[in-house]
Amino acid sequence: MHLSKLQTLTAVVATLGAFMTAPAHAGKTLDGIKARGQVVCGVNTGLAGFGAADSAGKWSGLDVDVCRAIAAATLGDAEKIKYVPLNAQQRFTALQSGEVDVLSRNTTFTLTRDASLGLHDTAVTYYDGQGFMVPVKSKIKSAKQLKGQTVCVQSGTTTEKNLTDYSKANGLNIKPVVFEKLEAAENAYFTGRCIAYTTDASGLASTRNKVAKDPKEHIILPELISKEPLGPMVRRGDDEWFAIVKWVIYGLLEAEEYGITQANLEGLKTTSKDPVVQRILGTSEDSGKLLGLSKDWMANAIKATGNYGEIFERNVGPSSPLGLPRGVNNQWNKGGLMYAYPVR
Repeated sequence: MHLSKLQTLTAVVATLGAFMTAPAHAGKTLDGIKARGQVVCGVNTGLAGFGAADSAGKWSGLDVDVCRAIAAATLGDAEKIKYVPLNAQQRFTALQSGEVDVLSRNTTFTLTRDASLGLHDTAVTYYDGQGFMVPVKSKIKSAKQLKGQTVCVQSGTTTEKNLTDYSKANGLNIKPVVFEKLEAAENAYFTGRCIAYTTDASGLASTRNKVAKDPKEHIILPELISKEPLGPMVRRGDDEWFAIVKWVIYGLLEAEEYGITQANLEGLKTTSKDPVVQRILGTSEDSGKLLGLSKDWMANAIKATGNYGEIFERNVGPSSPLGLPRGVNNQWNKGGLMYAYPVR
């Protein structure tokens, strides 16, 4: 009797051990991606630094680079992407319906979105906050001076609700002027229909740099009135794809933390003795099999886009046209909020 129980327990433990180390099933989304040979990525219709196409139709931006890293990790080629530009009203429906595989479009993670849309938040790629832009000639120095003023805002965003909440909480009686399209809201502000324009602070910097005739004629007020953690979203119901998108982002972050760059990656494959670096680059353990990917999944992503810091600097950082400081988007060990789950 006791021997039988022991044998049964041993068999169960062995089965669990085999299950824990077995390669993951790819999942229906990844199966579809491999079948078509392309990741379909929902992006912004045109937000410089995050997701925008140039005159030749070439897409660039922080959110675009995240898509490219995902394509490189899953298909071994960062160019195997179809970009689908989506406005604020279209984005969630496009993901829910399966029109896109992943939404990487400066989208805020909130309880309502996470719990009611049938979608999963993955990992934060940019910590932001809502701000205000005003003309220098208005002499407005603080958001508290917007009492009774008109403010341009895009509908279908957390921005609209935040503006209403801020106005009520501070007794400002702000008058929102609401537009469905981003371009319409920007145009209304620059033509003087509103005294201020509000969106995420990164978006304000992008708009000022891209749309204003003279960026120096507009200032972004110092107050941030909300928390806006931005990142990609995926559909619920495919845990394997959810894990892939999430871990590509964590891998990009951890690559920066451990000094793996686009330039030194190949050299580190043969010279690094650091176990973490070896795991990330796939030269020791095969973490890819746990995600249904190749052993060099993360090395492919870093080779295509660089690490998170390189992506940030190239698209939105101090030396880019947007000139945004690293700030809270710095690594956790440098005073920021970027803290990757460990690739191990």
